[in-house]
Amino acid sequence: MTATSMTIDVLQRTAVATLSTVLRQRGLHSVWMRGPQPMEQKQARIAGPAFTVRLVPAREDISTPDSMRGPRSLFAAIETMPEGCIVVVDAGGRGGAGFIGDIGCARMQYRKVAGLVTDGPIRDFAGISRLNWPIWACGTAAPPSLAKFHCADIQVTVACGGVTIMPGDIVVADDDGAIVIPAAMAGSIAEVGWEKDRLEEWIFQRVKAGEPLAGLYPPTDKTKERFQTEGPG
Repeated sequence: MTATSMTIDVLQRTAVATLSTVLRQRGLHSVWMRGPQPMEQKQARIAGPAFTVRLVPAREDISTPDSMRGPRSLFAAIETMPEGCIVVVDAGGRGGAGFIGDIGCARMQYRKVAGLVTDGPIRDFAGISRLNWPIWACGTAAPPSLAKFHCADIQVTVACGGVTIMPGDIVVADDDGAIVIPAAMAGSIAEVGWEKDRLEEWIFQRVKAGEPLAGLYPPTDKTKERFQTEGPG
């Protein structure tokens, strides 16, 4: 099942922390990716279908300059990435090299890819910073991709940050990291998450104004009824 553009829009306006709670209530606990962190402060929240890339450790006979230009390379994959997707790169949690730099990221940005999430490092961070393009990664590394990585597959099931990601799953990322939502559940999760976010924002404002937590948070049925009367439209 493919998530609608309306669902993606709602998810993009809903906090990852909220979605994590909603998914947990649905029985999904292994959805938050451990490792990927926003590379810039206050990056825009992103949401979109996953375009997956699987990297394996480099091997001298296959990880050559020619392999970076070949039809199965990451650079070739960039030319097939659809607008609005989020590229999820399974780097196996390995460090020691940046699997992509500013030029590759600039091309993804030009193709209107929504952002990048990976459990590996990136490189050329000074150039990437100029793009103002959202990336969640495990830091930076100066050595080039060939030192550690080989692009093995695209659009296959991958593991990123200890979480299984399938092509087309919906990824949402913000200051709290990145989370995956099964595509078939995206619509219902978006609806519940959006309402929960609105309720919690209303509670947050009440607490800032001096109201005590008792009965307010966690919200009781009475609090929820009050929100329906007083809360945002």
